[in-house]
Amino acid sequence: MLRSHLKRSALGAAGALTALLTAFAGSAPAGAATTTAAPAGRVLVAPPAPPLQARAQAAAIAAGSPTVSPAAPFGHIPANSDYNCDPGYLCALVWDPTAGDYKIFYLYDCARYSLNGWNGQGFYADNQTGGVRSYFYNANGGVLKSFTPDGGANHTQDWTPVWSIRNC
Repeated sequence: MLRSHLKRSALGAAGALTALLTAFAGSAPAGAATTTAAPAGRVLVAPPAPPLQARAQAAAIAAGSPTVSPAAPFGHIPANSDYNCDPGYLCALVWDPTAGDYKIFYLYDCARYSLNGWNGQGFYADNQTGGVRSYFYNANGGVLKSFTPDGGANHTQDWTPVWSIRNC
């Protein structure tokens, strides 16, 4: 009886996991892409890779590649390489331990983006237009930082305490 119950529990868990993965796989918008070309805007330079110890700690903490919800276009930027942040975008770079480079998110649509797997030093460039104000929030929803666009200058940011970003 116990063996039968355990077998059904394992099968039920496997079925639930399959359904969950299928739901996530099918939930992306039809036009969503896993990587996108960088918008053509101000050319910036990605900083050096984090120190080896910091990368090892980030890899240990992170369950996978950093993500945002709702989904936003993103790409990968090697350390010390050029990247663009087009007018109208808040661009956020976070170290991706699964890829060994920076993952850049191009936040354009006005939303509050929940962050998952964002740890350690990163960067952002605010090249939005229209006099918007952006916010970084902590786990309790408190404002950590509030700022207005500055033409896309590169700013250092510790992403560990940031749990969400509102770009408008």
